[in-house]
Amino acid sequence: MKALFGFHMPNYTHPGVPNEGLFDRVVHQAKAAEKAGFDLVTVMDHLYQIRGIGPETDPMLEAYTTLSALAASTSRVKLGTLVTGVTYRNPAILAKQVTTLDVISNGRAILGIGAAWNEDEHRGYGVEFPPIGQRMDRLDEALTIAKLMFTEDRPSFEGKYYRIDRALNVPRPIQAGGPKILIGGTGEKRTLRLLAQHGDIGHWFGGPIEELNRKKQIFYEHCEAVKRDPSEVQLTLGAGLVLVENEKDGKAILDRLSPERRAMATVATVPQAAELIGKWIDAGFTGFTFNNNIYGTDEAIARVGELIKVVNNVRATA
Repeated sequence: MKALFGFHMPNYTHPGVPNEGLFDRVVHQAKAAEKAGFDLVTVMDHLYQIRGIGPETDPMLEAYTTLSALAASTSRVKLGTLVTGVTYRNPAILAKQVTTLDVISNGRAILGIGAAWNEDEHRGYGVEFPPIGQRMDRLDEALTIAKLMFTEDRPSFEGKYYRIDRALNVPRPIQAGGPKILIGGTGEKRTLRLLAQHGDIGHWFGGPIEELNRKKQIFYEHCEAVKRDPSEVQLTLGAGLVLVENEKDGKAILDRLSPERRAMATVATVPQAAELIGKWIDAGFTGFTFNNNIYGTDEAIARVGELIKVVNNVRATA
């Protein structure tokens, strides 16, 4: 399976950039990522900025409005959220939004979804925030509805939380079978089972190979239980890599990160990063995301582009 490289944009705070110039910066970064060779551009589906990136009062754009505008400003990269909280939208309307993004982008949409976690923004916007067990049940039903609406003409479904009755989804998705479904999270009992049942891509945080392999084995067991071939699902990681030319540059970047993000970061040159990614690929993880709170300049994005070329060349000659 070809390695997938994602450019994730959780940060909309750029010193000296006024509100009227904010989206221009978003477009600029997305275009720079496309030029550098990234395969996917994602945004958060949050209403407030999240801890670890910045204070909640920092700017936050609505996800699907932003993605639709980016669809008109890019030509090759896939587009999606990392990830939509299941609680924020009726799942049939979400499927309609993602289908519309697929049409606007000429077949480049991905449905990224998870169980949601940020209680503060739920409270602020008056959105119900049920216990985790109920959120997982809702996620299961939402994934079922999305797949039905992507693949059937007039589907119906009756669940505990959601229902559709001969729902129309016209125009149909451009992609055969509908946009791929990316499920975020590594919860061992429910999330990984839902990934086995419904997902095309799983997104996990990076970490020690031993722990990732343990999670992967649990995922394989869920695949066996639901009779799913695990090779049909691409496992991707938040790389946590800080690419530098020297150690001094690395320290300056780490000092700008929050303590939470700093603890997960690994400073590396391009050759060192390529070696580490090679080990992850050999272990069965074939997708990697890089965040714009670290890679916010053209130079930094282009450096990841160098890494992408190295990794792809190594895989092509292996």
